[in-house]
Amino acid sequence: MTHIKQEAEERHVLTVTVDNEAGILAKIAGLFTARGYNIDSLTVADITENHSVSRITIVTHGPPSQIDQIHAQLERLVPVHKVVDLTEAGPHVQRELALIKVSGTGEKRVEALRVADVFRAKAVDTTTSSFIFELTGSPEKIDSFVAIMRELGLVEVGRTGIVAMIRGAEAA
Repeated sequence: MTHIKQEAEERHVLTVTVDNEAGILAKIAGLFTARGYNIDSLTVADITENHSVSRITIVTHGPPSQIDQIHAQLERLVPVHKVVDLTEAGPHVQRELALIKVSGTGEKRVEALRVADVFRAKAVDTTTSSFIFELTGSPEKIDSFVAIMRELGLVEVGRTGIVAMIRGAEAA
């Protein structure tokens, strides 16, 4: 009987510093697609005054050998300056922004406001029958808030994806 050893899946946060040029995001997405890797979250932001460099934050998961392969493949792309696996680099801060629409009246409306206060969610739009809350925090915090709001009249959720930085004075 043959035993195939399965590597445990790990979640990793990668930051990729790239030249801000047309097609780079498609190249990176294509690299993941061609190899059957999944992207859990993807954010891109211009990070220089002259708009020449962008930072892409990618959250992915897989066994360690796959993560190493993703890292190596990303570093081979021509417009890529640097790839940092924040998960491996050490303590880092990661945050996500979400807009959560909740409808309800009466007691459910009051409870939604109370829960939002506990989570420090801010009501950015209010009607007599709904709210749109803005919430920033860890993905787990947002997941918890959304789960509670499901019981109270959740209508819609929009999430930005994760942005992350290594802790301390040094750049990643």
